[in-house]
Amino acid sequence: MQPPKDLCKMLSQLLWVKENLQESWSMVFRWMDLSDWLSYRATGDDTRSLCTTVCKWTYLGHAHMEVNKKDLRNMEACGWDDEFWEEIGLGDLMEAHHAKIGRSVAFPGHALGSGLTVDAANELDLLAGTPVGTSLIDAHAGGVGVMESVPEADSKSEDIDADTICQRMVLVCGTSTCHMAVSRSKLFIAGVWGPYWSAMVPEYWLSEGGQSATGALLDHIIENHVASPHLANRAASQSISPFQLLNKILESLMHDRGSPFLAALTSDLHVLPDFHGNRSPVADPKAKGMICGLTLDSSEKHLALLYLATVQGIAYGTRHIVEHCNAQGHKINVLLACGGLSKNTLYIQEHADIIGYPIILPRESESVLLGAAILGSVAAKKYSSLSEAMKALNAAGQVIHPSTDPRVKKYHDGKYRIYRELYQQQLSHRAIMAEALS
Repeated sequence: MQPPKDLCKMLSQLLWVKENLQESWSMVFRWMDLSDWLSYRATGDDTRSLCTTVCKWTYLGHAHMEVNKKDLRNMEACGWDDEFWEEIGLGDLMEAHHAKIGRSVAFPGHALGSGLTVDAANELDLLAGTPVGTSLIDAHAGGVGVMESVPEADSKSEDIDADTICQRMVLVCGTSTCHMAVSRSKLFIAGVWGPYWSAMVPEYWLSEGGQSATGALLDHIIENHVASPHLANRAASQSISPFQLLNKILESLMHDRGSPFLAALTSDLHVLPDFHGNRSPVADPKAKGMICGLTLDSSEKHLALLYLATVQGIAYGTRHIVEHCNAQGHKINVLLACGGLSKNTLYIQEHADIIGYPIILPRESESVLLGAAILGSVAAKKYSSLSEAMKALNAAGQVIHPSTDPRVKKYHDGKYRIYRELYQQQLSHRAIMAEALS
């Protein structure tokens, strides 16, 4: 299993406090993840979420399958590995039945306490007793808010079964992108976090890949180009975003240059998007971004081409993650996208063309908020389970299909080869320089 950065950060922070702030350490009543703290603050119930504890705190969620076979919803914490915590020097957190890090752990959406306390209700201008559900990490809430967003015809198909959800991957696309897929059996995949039992969809194993910089990378590429100020002014004068203006420039370029299709504009411009390392699937924090094909051109048109090549590089990264997961046992054949970048039509179409699978956009534009609302609906007993609530409240919007033009597939297959080779070249260059400095 690839250890998550958040997990390593969480444990190292605890150790730092213990070693450097001993008085504070001895006074702490509870250690909590942010989302667990918010639910505790709202209800006074410090039951933790399987999502936060499994993904960030080394909790072994699948222990509930082994210890509580008759009642998987038994909240007694049975997944803390005491020997591990002792070994890393945090054994004192195991005292009092793990009270400081989680004596009870529940599925996301479990009703906490008696709902909102009077104080919390007054602060939020809501009714005391309003049900509050056990939390999810923000990206995972997006997964819950979109994963059952399939077209109505598909949802009523006789071929639908409990494993159909395992053919989907959710892309939560923002500053970074989180790639989440579930499976019935645990799949250990190098470079992909997990498998995490019930960390998103109850009683399914979660695999979580990711790209450390996607929206942040596009912002970096655009804002650091000499043409960026002029582009921003022009976009503002037209009351559109810089991304919308860049997409319009690319359409004009395609017609002006007689390009057979828009993607072909970058035939001599290639981007390896690892400007903030590679999280998945190679898990190389030392990876660097690469741009191949630069000239002295500093025009808006050049910025548009560099933007397109960067979008494509990000999409090739997602293709690499999907192929890697499928090679290790997943059966992904459809993607569901949410988050800010999913609102960019060019971004989504390039991903569909490059990966070769349809991409479903949810009807609800704020999937993370919908996921949080689903937790509340389960806590309020409106639905009997998280899965039932997802099926009732998720809904598909637009479906983006890959291009049927065989030239587009051939083109992207070629560029994808270059994408993979760029990283191999970087490894070769790294080895050459390491030898030169030895």
